[in-house]
Amino acid sequence: MSLPDFFFERVTSEIHQQMEGVLALSERLSRQHLAPDAQTCVAGVSEAATSVLRIISASMDLKTASIEGLKFAPEPKRLRDLVDDLEARWRDRATEAGVTLLVSYDGDPEATAVIDPSRALQVFDGFIAQAVAGVRRGAVEATLRATTEGEQFQLEGRVRGGARDLGERALDIREIEALFGLETALAFALGHRILQDLSGEVRTEANRGGGETLVFAFTAPRAREAEAETEEAASGRAAHILVVDDNATNRMVAETLCEMFDCTSESAVDGVEAVEAARTGRFDLILMDIKMPRMDGVAATREIRQLGGKAGSVPIIALTANADPEDAQGYLKAGMNGVVEKPMKPENLLRALQENLGGDDDAAVAA
Repeated sequence: MSLPDFFFERVTSEIHQQMEGVLALSERLSRQHLAPDAQTCVAGVSEAATSVLRIISASMDLKTASIEGLKFAPEPKRLRDLVDDLEARWRDRATEAGVTLLVSYDGDPEATAVIDPSRALQVFDGFIAQAVAGVRRGAVEATLRATTEGEQFQLEGRVRGGARDLGERALDIREIEALFGLETALAFALGHRILQDLSGEVRTEANRGGGETLVFAFTAPRAREAEAETEEAASGRAAHILVVDDNATNRMVAETLCEMFDCTSESAVDGVEAVEAARTGRFDLILMDIKMPRMDGVAATREIRQLGGKAGSVPIIALTANADPEDAQGYLKAGMNGVVEKPMKPENLLRALQENLGGDDDAAVAA
């Protein structure tokens, strides 16, 4: 890795982690009894931090894609739920822009595909961002249509707005940036790259009366019934999690994400506290930082594994910025069950929780 690439990764990773901290603190502040003006300021800080995260994430994804290709994490996902996630993801942003967002699903209500939900939403993000920016006032319609072709779903997304008809020039990120801003341009470029890697296609259709509809399509395998039932079961129970990290902001971020997934949590500031807390056997999973004073995460994991019984067999997930294959292998050899890279992405943490709690009848995580 060249020096410029090294510093790009370090700087973007640090900004991402700090923005996650800002969001966690803003979320805590929003629960306080603040004056209306103060609540507005907190909401503004949260939106600004979220925007920075979107820009950083898209930039990192595009850079990674140009070097080694995008990474996908397919899982069974009910398509109706994917559309619900899309509506929740864009509801507030569209309202703040003065745009009415209409989201719909056309297909079997129980249809479940094996896709990467995060990537599918990112494709929609690029097109909706452009439509919202182009409409300014009015309505944007986003639709997902699913049809069955043997063991595959043919998925077609349509985003209809009042944006000017850009034709083929819509593929030029520089022109999109000039018209709609950097965040929209990056989202649009990333959406196109994801479709490219999915062997999908994209086109525009002129709307009667002006504007255009952006249309994309790709195929995805149908989920086996057992996979779908496992996913549904994993979303119906709760879990109690121990968050171990010497950084207060990191603990708050992890606790906020646990709460987002309907889990309860407690925290410890180092490995010594983690071992003592684990002795009680009341945790369903431990999120363990690696580098900590007094006792690091690897040493703490080894001691916990010596406890025996339920306390000694609790799943332990490493939280670390050092997630290279060699490092990850060392964590697994020490007795850990998985690795989530810092800065934490909600979808990565959710996947780790589901993988390690899905088989336990007494505890699991709600998506």
